[in-house]
Amino acid sequence: MSEEFHRQVTEPFASLELLASQVVEGFITGLHKSPFHGFSVEFAEHRQYNQGESVRHVDWKLYGRTDRLYVKKYQEETNLRCHILVDTSSSMCFPAAGFQGNTLDKLGFSFCSAAVLATMLIRQRDAAGLRFFSSEEDFKTEVKSSRTHLKYLLSELESRLGRTLASPRLDVESGIVPALHLAAEQIHKRSLVVLFSDMFDGLADPEGLWGALQHLKYRDNEVLLFQVTHHGTEASLDFPWKRCRMVDMESGREIKISPARYRQAYVEKYDVFRQELVNRCNRYGIDLVQADVADGFVPVLQAYMAKRRKVF
Repeated sequence: MSEEFHRQVTEPFASLELLASQVVEGFITGLHKSPFHGFSVEFAEHRQYNQGESVRHVDWKLYGRTDRLYVKKYQEETNLRCHILVDTSSSMCFPAAGFQGNTLDKLGFSFCSAAVLATMLIRQRDAAGLRFFSSEEDFKTEVKSSRTHLKYLLSELESRLGRTLASPRLDVESGIVPALHLAAEQIHKRSLVVLFSDMFDGLADPEGLWGALQHLKYRDNEVLLFQVTHHGTEASLDFPWKRCRMVDMESGREIKISPARYRQAYVEKYDVFRQELVNRCNRYGIDLVQADVADGFVPVLQAYMAKRRKVF
């Protein structure tokens, strides 16, 4: 992500609605250079104007080019229902602001990604809803496709982003397993479930996590999982210090270690965990994207577009 983007999202007057709109518009502008050529976010097709009907949906730009009246024919029904789940536990608050030049943690990245994705969905006339969870579900919206609903989602995300940037909580425990089971029980219509989490619950309770993900699929939902990481440090324990004090962001427990001494064992365990996540997702038909906060939002939108094309 660019320094300019970091500056924008961390300024107190930043508008998440504007940022999400800019990201989506930039992504759509580049679609003609991508495999998604032909995708439209505004209407289903054109049809000829019939004399006497309302001119509300006449495409005047097209009229200027062709000297003929055409009407934009919109989708009458929602194409897709999408539940966006964001893990708000304290492990998502890594890295802290300013850590090795970083100003956006995993949670902030997830909030911004959710805003971008919700904007994309509703511009497509799909429906989106949000769920935030940690050790318990602390926020949930209905799934709707209106612009008013989008403004509500973006307002909540912007408020949460501001709070986590200003004062991240370091005592909020994970609870992804019960949260996924609850979501599976409450989602009554076939939907796309998009999950943003570092998935570290899988280290403590792997079978519980796999069972929860299977539960979502059992309900005939499609699942798109973004494992959010700060790959440069979390995957390698690559710290510049000879000794450091490591603090568990959820429990507050502290240990002092030498990174160089424990790096090899840590990297091996971390690689096994990530490979198991890949294997299980492949087995259960879950699309997994390992999203690095340093890579920005384009990979998020690309993964969503690829998933949507598979669903429809």
